[in-house]
Amino acid sequence: MEHGFFETLQGNHSPNSIIIDAIGNQANSAFQGSEPALTIIPNFLVTGILAMIVSPIVIVWAAKFIQRKNGVFFLILLSTILFLFGGGLAPLLILVIASAVATRINKPLTFWRVHLSGNAGRFLAKLWPYPFIVVFLPSLINVQNAIFGNFFGLNIPNFSAILFLFIFGLLLLSVVSGFAYDIQKKTDSHQTPSKTQQTSRTRPN
Repeated sequence: MEHGFFETLQGNHSPNSIIIDAIGNQANSAFQGSEPALTIIPNFLVTGILAMIVSPIVIVWAAKFIQRKNGVFFLILLSTILFLFGGGLAPLLILVIASAVATRINKPLTFWRVHLSGNAGRFLAKLWPYPFIVVFLPSLINVQNAIFGNFFGLNIPNFSAILFLFIFGLLLLSVVSGFAYDIQKKTDSHQTPSKTQQTSRTRPN
C-alpha cells in the first residue's frame, strides 16, 4: 500500500519503463529511498491507486478466505496482480511462501512428519509462533529503510541485503515451526486418551 501511496504522488505521468521507482524526484528530501516496483500500467497515478486497492484485498483474502476452495489460486492471482500493478517486489517472496504453505491446509503432513520427528521437531514446535511475531520488527525496519534510504540515519554497508536474508530466514523458520507445532499437537492428541476412554477403562465390569 505504501508503494501505491508514493506512486500516486508522482501524478498523472507515464514512467520511462515498466520498472519504476515508487518514490520519485517529487518526494520530500527526507525520503531518500526508491522502493522499486514493476507496473504494466503506463501511468503513475493509476498504478498507485490500483496498488492501494488490491493490497487490502490480498490481506483480507489471506486472512479470511484462504481455506476455501480455490483459495490458494485466488491468492496467487491477487498477489500477481499486485506485483504487476506497482505493489513492489515483496509480494513475490510472500506469494511463494504463503501459497506453498496454503496448499497443505487440511492435508496430511507426511513429508514434514518424517523430517520433524524426535527432539528437533519438539524443539521447533515450542518456537511457534514466536518467529512469525518477531519477523514483523525487521519487516518494519525494512520498510523504513526502503523509504528513507538508511537505517535511522546510519549508513550500514549491505544493510538491505542482510535485512532481507534475516526476514527470509525468519519466514522459513515460521513455516517449519508451524508445521512442527501442528504435528506435535496431533501426536499429543492421539497419545492422550479422551475422558470417555478414561472413564470406560476405570468403570467396573
